Amino acid sequence: MRAVEVTHPGGPDVLRTTERTRPVPAQGEVLIRVQAAGVNRPDVLQRKGGYAPPPGASDLPGLEVAGTIEAGDVEAAGFRIGDAVCALVAGGGYAEYCVAPVGQCLPKPRNLSFAEAAGLPETYFTVWSNVFDRARLAAGESLLVQGGSSGIGVAAIQLGAALGHAVYATAGSDEKCEACVNLGARRCINYRSEDFVEVIKSETQGRGVDVILDMVAGDYLPREIDCLADDGRIVIIALLGGAKAPLDLSAVLRRRLTITGSTLRPRSVAFKAAIAERLREVVWPLIESGRIKPVLFRTFPLAGAADAHRLMESSQHVGKIVLTVGADAERISAGGPDE
Repeated sequence: MRAVEVTHPGGPDVLRTTERTRPVPAQGEVLIRVQAAGVNRPDVLQRKGGYAPPPGASDLPGLEVAGTIEAGDVEAAGFRIGDAVCALVAGGGYAEYCVAPVGQCLPKPRNLSFAEAAGLPETYFTVWSNVFDRARLAAGESLLVQGGSSGIGVAAIQLGAALGHAVYATAGSDEKCEACVNLGARRCINYRSEDFVEVIKSETQGRGVDVILDMVAGDYLPREIDCLADDGRIVIIALLGGAKAPLDLSAVLRRRLTITGSTLRPRSVAFKAAIAERLREVVWPLIESGRIKPVLFRTFPLAGAADAHRLMESSQHVGKIVLTVGADAERISAGGPDE
């Protein structure tokens, strides 16, 4: 099969198309003929040598795919050979075939193309795990999404708004802010020209927000504490602003604040399968009804993975960047299995 590998740590040009042996699914896994694969910042970190695959995972980059089940252990999960699915994987997505734990597979929404569906798993697994499970965003509470125009940011805004929460976001331009508002954010703050702490305090009459989804960390963290409501929670999922920050811990004590974080890739199959069940129950109906619609910024062919990474690192995109692998990647099914 064709695949894209990281030849050695470095810039986008170290991504090279190669030939690999088609993987064989183990017990509890399925083999997916990949039509499309999502591109995510962890792929960039892996390419640079800063985010090694977990033990036993493929060394190929790619954490989410969409395609059809070719073989494997399907019956226990209610799938059939030939079903169209999207899946979260620990690696191996940049290829024509990929194995995935069957518990981490979800049916491809019938109103989406494979390219659109390929952008769902990493973002929605991450948002659900961190915003709703770890940070416990509850009815009537508000959410601030740092990096609202990213793939995860777009998912968090749409899901939070669809579930009735007041959602605020930050982004790096007026155009990106407008896109976030159109997706459901009550207010988006241009962090280049506005102080998000002042805006959040103004928008919430001084109360602050209940939960912050933070992809920046670094010197954002003390400022985020300033715009949290009492009993508020910050959940950190990336360190784009750095791994260290000065904190006023007395505020954490006085106001009963929680600062937490997580990485999804090394978690167990059982942990991820439990998230998949919740997504299928709560989120998939919102996607299939059109209340949530993926924002696909641009697609590249598999051989264009280096260009996809350059775009990812430029931060010029709003939504998802996806590699198209199969001929049907852009096709939207009219209904039923993708006949």
